[in-house]
Amino acid sequence: MTIAFIGHGYVGLVTAAVFADLGNTVWVVGRTKEKIDKLKKGIAPFYEPGLEELVKRNVDAGRLIFTLDFADAVEPSEIVFICVGTPPKTNGEADLTSVFDATEKIGKSLVGYKVIATKSTVPPGTNKKVTDILNRHKPEGTSFAIASVPEFLREGTAIDDTLHPDRVIIGTTSTRAQALLLELHTSISGEKVLCNPETAELIKYASNSMLSTKISFANAIALIAEKVGADVEKVLEGVGLDHRIGRSFMYPGVGYGGSCFPKDVKALIAIASEHNYDFALLKAVDSVNTYMMRHFVDKISKHFKGNCKGKTIAVLGLAFKPNTDDMREAPSIEIIKGLLAKGASVISYDPVAMENAKLLLPGTVKYAKNAYDAAHGADAAVVVTEWNEFRQLDLVRLAREMKGRVIFDGRNIYEPVSVKNLGFMYYGVGRM
Repeated sequence: MTIAFIGHGYVGLVTAAVFADLGNTVWVVGRTKEKIDKLKKGIAPFYEPGLEELVKRNVDAGRLIFTLDFADAVEPSEIVFICVGTPPKTNGEADLTSVFDATEKIGKSLVGYKVIATKSTVPPGTNKKVTDILNRHKPEGTSFAIASVPEFLREGTAIDDTLHPDRVIIGTTSTRAQALLLELHTSISGEKVLCNPETAELIKYASNSMLSTKISFANAIALIAEKVGADVEKVLEGVGLDHRIGRSFMYPGVGYGGSCFPKDVKALIAIASEHNYDFALLKAVDSVNTYMMRHFVDKISKHFKGNCKGKTIAVLGLAFKPNTDDMREAPSIEIIKGLLAKGASVISYDPVAMENAKLLLPGTVKYAKNAYDAAHGADAAVVVTEWNEFRQLDLVRLAREMKGRVIFDGRNIYEPVSVKNLGFMYYGVGRM
């Protein structure tokens, strides 16, 4: 099958590369000549384990083709996926400018019959607007069907998630479009859920908001655990052993970030408000998430008796999660800004995200070549992102490098007793 993807971000590029690797001819449309030129050489614009090798293999095989021209990609394709960004507006609503701009250009490039499938995360009812735009711009004699096919990939495991998702959601009222999309996904495991576009659109928001709720619930329990002297990890272990609840995503920390959870929670709050429902539950989820970052900074400040001036803090981990260089809504940004505001000096290290971090963090932040270099002369080490290499650090060596033996474990990756036995003061999240 010949298919097209509009956009080469995480969703567009990963999904395009996977479908090309399955034997399809896949076109990808971008907006920036520099990025397209690099992609034509098999160079990925962001870090994702295994992606660059996958892209290069399929570019070399002639199955993955990059272009700046919509007509090049749309005309030969049976299915066209819209995979552009939907960032939040100041009021939390999803900004659909890129979706509608792409739709107009697709419409003008239509030839024959096409399935136009939206993978971008969009509010319920968006595909009706997509239909209106396509009808206004399509050439005479052409036809189309629309569908919503939301993605559920996770950065760091995006390739496997694309090949082996828990479910494939296909939202369309067209039996012809449904058949084509089912055929395309034959080699993709996961239960196929067939529904209308509005249902598919809402499934995406509901899924991300539910996961965000589990994280904020775990963090709220952690705050109580700190007050009463409980170990939140044991509490959540006990709770998670109930098969009706489980432990997935119920881990305390300094808050969630990334390109999906923060914006999708805010967007669903805005969607609810538009339909006269006050989604107080999700407002609380968002509030807890913001609070956890401030609380973590306050915990560090309290250790230094409220005065961080003259203190050097080693921040380990900058990306919003491990195995990615994505800094969008990363908790490290607010934590570092909070530490700087309290007078601390910050030296940071992340295995892959430092170049992206430099674009977002104040110029006073310093960067180290590894965790031990970051810890050299530091008054405290702060773990913000749970990279595996931080789990395996030689803490004896780390202690030798540091001026003060204090660890603030924002992801609870260490066993407190073991760390304390090495002479450190240890602060976790919801742990004594």
